[in-house]
Amino acid sequence: MASPDLTHRPIPQQTPTTTTTNDDDDMNHHHRKKPKNAAAAARGLKSLSVAVALPISLTLLDISLFGSSTRYRTLDKPFYVPPLWALHLACVTTAFLSGLSAWLVWAEGGFHRQPAALWLYLVQLALSLVWYPVVFGAGAIRLGLVLCAALFGALVGCARAFRNMNPIAGDLVKPCLAWALLLAVANVRLVYQ
Repeated sequence: MASPDLTHRPIPQQTPTTTTTNDDDDMNHHHRKKPKNAAAAARGLKSLSVAVALPISLTLLDISLFGSSTRYRTLDKPFYVPPLWALHLACVTTAFLSGLSAWLVWAEGGFHRQPAALWLYLVQLALSLVWYPVVFGAGAIRLGLVLCAALFGALVGCARAFRNMNPIAGDLVKPCLAWALLLAVANVRLVYQ
């Protein structure tokens, strides 16, 4: 059923002499646009790489410096407390997901519209990086529980703020919430061993 509001744009009539010229211009015009689009794509890929690589690199550095804990390895763990390798893998995965979600928000200009979202992202990143040195490095297990609670709160705020700007970015933060709970469970087990 056709709508009376729809109209067609008229196609301009061209003479045969201008057709070849216009075709050449169109071909050149398309060639000029591609480098602009290619450059934008390259910038987007570069910014995505940085947004994901930076938190992953910091997390891997954190794990390599503070991630080995003989106390945690020798801990009698019930089935719901992950082994150390799974905890490390979850931390790296979370760093990837949070970096990707932050990039999605940044790509849409969300951090300019809502600067609190950037601060929530940076706070959750810092809290996740501080947990290893505090719990495994310094042995401050009870302080680790406080960090887990603060991390969970920052992630909830981050998920809400990101969802307002990009629903996919908000959904990508949800597994990070599960990771914060996993850290808290591991931390509680260390307190009450």
